Amino acid sequence: MTNEHTTGLGRRDILKLTAAGAALATAGLISSKAAAADDALSLKGKRIAISATGTDHYFDLQAYNAQIDEVKKLGGTPIAVDAGRNDGKLVSQLQTLIAQRPDAIVQILGTLSVIDPWLKKARDAGIPVLTVDVGSTNSINNTTSDNWGIGKDLALQLVSDIGGEGNIIAFNGFYGVTPCAIRYDQLVNVVKYFPKVKIIQPELRDVIPNTVQDAFTQITAILNKYPEKGSIKAIWSAWDIPQLGATQALAAAGRTEIRTYGVDGSPEVLQLVADPNSPAGADAAQQPAEIGRTAIRNVAKLLAGQTLPRETYVPALLANKGNVADIVRSLGIG
Repeated sequence: MTNEHTTGLGRRDILKLTAAGAALATAGLISSKAAAADDALSLKGKRIAISATGTDHYFDLQAYNAQIDEVKKLGGTPIAVDAGRNDGKLVSQLQTLIAQRPDAIVQILGTLSVIDPWLKKARDAGIPVLTVDVGSTNSINNTTSDNWGIGKDLALQLVSDIGGEGNIIAFNGFYGVTPCAIRYDQLVNVVKYFPKVKIIQPELRDVIPNTVQDAFTQITAILNKYPEKGSIKAIWSAWDIPQLGATQALAAAGRTEIRTYGVDGSPEVLQLVADPNSPAGADAAQQPAEIGRTAIRNVAKLLAGQTLPRETYVPALLANKGNVADIVRSLGIG
């Protein structure tokens, strides 16, 4: 019995679903011009705290800088701090920000168990808390990509590319970070309907710092364990820096038949997706600067008395070998 009959969903069906997801995302692409339509927003006289877990990654830096610029554009004063991927420093900075009693705090990313007690302390102190990519009940509004859609579309692309069967490697080192957890769960949800696709255990754990080098080392070791071509079909990660290291390892080992998949849309990864000789198969490109601007505009709306939704979604676009040139042009990050 073929896998198509077993699952009720053939390769052509998968391709149609993947294309439909990409088309919907393209139709929903939000531009900075649209976000700037409400000219009445103002943060004049307001002090807005911006707390970043780190800014060493393309997404983080773009969102962080866009928030600082947007606060200034709206007439406010940004209080911006970067913890440099140090949880102790992050907690200390949040404590300091709470003591300074800004008009609002915006937290960019972070492991929920580390930051949530301090987001609660800020809320209890009467300071409005908003977040970027943080699923906290202490946040009034979380600005993010639709990570359920990202996870599903990326997983469908992967399964389609490998023909619905084969072993895949998954990096799963940051399940405590909400977007990473959602994307991973969606991978698992898709794969369970394709019994010939197997996530090799134990899963790999991506790390910070030295993410690229560590991913390169781990994948090189895996390739030595699975030397036969076809024994591994794909490598998945919840963000695209492990994908970068994995792609480099595959190229160095001459195993370019294996495809890599990730999320964020860093320019260097999109360049690899665009290279027909590169193992990079697909990357879900987010709009971090637009996410940052949107979060600050949500602060302005809140302080003006408007009611915010629990989550604000900024669409992402799934870039693959066939459409990456169009995606890069759409996002203006060529």
